[in-house]
Amino acid sequence: MPDIDMMTRLAAAEFNDERPEFERNVPPADAVATVAAPRPLWRKVLDSPALRRGAVIAVLVVIWQLYATWIDNPLMFPTFGAMAKAFWTDLISGVLPMRVLGSLEVLIVGYATGVAIAAALTTLAVSTRFGEDFLSTVTAMFSPLPAIALLPLAMLWFGLGMGSLVFVLVHAVLWPLAMSAHGGFRAVSPTLRMVGQNYGLKRVPLVVSVLIPAALPSILSGLKISWAFAWRTLIAAELVFGVSSGSGGLGWYIFRNKNELMIENVFAGLVMVVLIGLLVEYALFGWLERRTVRRWGMQS
Repeated sequence: MPDIDMMTRLAAAEFNDERPEFERNVPPADAVATVAAPRPLWRKVLDSPALRRGAVIAVLVVIWQLYATWIDNPLMFPTFGAMAKAFWTDLISGVLPMRVLGSLEVLIVGYATGVAIAAALTTLAVSTRFGEDFLSTVTAMFSPLPAIALLPLAMLWFGLGMGSLVFVLVHAVLWPLAMSAHGGFRAVSPTLRMVGQNYGLKRVPLVVSVLIPAALPSILSGLKISWAFAWRTLIAAELVFGVSSGSGGLGWYIFRNKNELMIENVFAGLVMVVLIGLLVEYALFGWLERRTVRRWGMQS
């Protein structure tokens, strides 16, 4: 019978024996030269979203300048240079910032109120059958109704002031946001709902802990759409309030300069409207998407 201790020692020696075919002479990390070839300019532009968007804006500016120079009629279409001069003059004088702050103050109040009401209606809709029937019915009734069409009634009910503007803004925000959020909730997997219910979650806790994270892409889309509706509704409403009360934000700024035939200032006001829209779209909502749905792998 073989000696067990001897066999164990031989096996251990064989196990610890270095096999030459697995030896590798790895050079130190600092000795490895990794020099990447420089990327061409066109590749940098294609790989950078900011550069691509900047290129689009630059092309539009060139088209604007060429078209305005070709028609040669400042009262119809001023050049980009004339608009930029008017924009800078009113910016440093404080006229444009004052009008922007006036518009944003009303917008924030109306937008926040509309979001709060939409959240309440959507929570009721995903919690009860009556709430779902109610939301689908009133959405079908009032969503096709333009918010600016309610401005005469708002002026009659709330007078010439912030109340009328907030009313039309709530109408502009409420229905697209409620529809998008409700659609996102309905698209949530039934399995995910049952998992939440198995943990004892019902009604509001179920909505907050399970449904909102799952439906967040649709909710963010609704927030962006309702923001765009609210912003353009506010500018249109301020044009009417400019005629009625002689005060307002960017809409009144545009209307007043149109009456004075300062068309370059009219375009400066329109450019400011566009710039604020771009800032909110890419800075605020873009940041929210990067921090939530893109980080979670729910969007590319």
